[in-house]
Amino acid sequence: MSDTDLLARCTAILPGHRVRPPAEMYAAMAAWCESNGVAHDVYGEGALIQAFERKVADLLGFEAAVFCISGTMAQVTALRLASMARGRAPVALHPTSHIFVHERANYQMLGHFEALPVGERQRAWLAADIAAVPERLAALGLEIPMREIGGQLTAWDELQAIKAHCRRHDIHLHMDGARLWEAAAGYGRHVREIAAGFDSVYVSLYKGIGGLGGAMLLGSRTMVDRAAAWFARQGGKLVHQSPYVVAAAMQFDARLAAMPAYFRRTELLYEALRAHPVLKVNPARPQANMLHVHLPVSRERALAIRRTLALEHGVWPFHRINHGALPDTSYFELYVGDNLLALSEARVHEAVALLAAAVAA
Repeated sequence: MSDTDLLARCTAILPGHRVRPPAEMYAAMAAWCESNGVAHDVYGEGALIQAFERKVADLLGFEAAVFCISGTMAQVTALRLASMARGRAPVALHPTSHIFVHERANYQMLGHFEALPVGERQRAWLAADIAAVPERLAALGLEIPMREIGGQLTAWDELQAIKAHCRRHDIHLHMDGARLWEAAAGYGRHVREIAAGFDSVYVSLYKGIGGLGGAMLLGSRTMVDRAAAWFARQGGKLVHQSPYVVAAAMQFDARLAAMPAYFRRTELLYEALRAHPVLKVNPARPQANMLHVHLPVSRERALAIRRTLALEHGVWPFHRINHGALPDTSYFELYVGDNLLALSEARVHEAVALLAAAVAA
């Protein structure tokens, strides 16, 4: 039986949101378009997309926003513009930055900018990490929260100190806000307060929001207009971008409203995991609605455990599993969304206990 078939028969799926089948998703989009009188945009010009851009810009307190087909394109474009404006000075990135880890050296291979890894891999940035860089920096790219280290947040006081340092030294401060919506509950602050002091912000329209894809880049009107021109140069302007905007806009408000509930359920999950010392959790306490769970078994053994739990108990504990830093260890990411929210507390504890028992065995 394939993993897809196994997942389909599970009744306790811990990670993520339920993925709507295409027919269901497209039917919901069609109904929303009909009830809202939606017409296609043409290369980004149209009532729906421009109204949604204004809505997101106002929400985060920025002058302007522009839709982009991918966060990968949005981020390197923003940082490229910042570097060009400052004599091609380098950009500072955390060692776990998405640009380093997942984008196949695009910043380098496509000549966007020079990048410096700054700070320690296993913890979020401190203001002292930035101040210690001897080079003149054009920009900082700061991820909030930092996915590759379990969803850790830069401490609030450190974040304010980083903002102040960038203002003093004319360093463009860019936020990788792919999961900014999730960070708001962890910080206990409005997204506008978190974004204040950043020169540009990228947000995803599909990760926490559940759209088909796409992103927004926010900043000053001048920067956003320049970025839009660079998106077109890179082939990022589709003739109709409305399908991506509809998929996000129709559920945007509901998803944002659910973020506090996802965070509370993450805290419940954390307590369930802590009851089983064989399961090691990072960070020490939840800082967003995601966690990393470290196992004292190899990746191959973890996959076999998942298969057994799915077949015998209808439990699906994780989607992807990674090799750990030590031999015969592994770890997985748990993003808490609708799937976990739909389970009773008793079922959550039962699923975690089954995982722990299988790992311990």
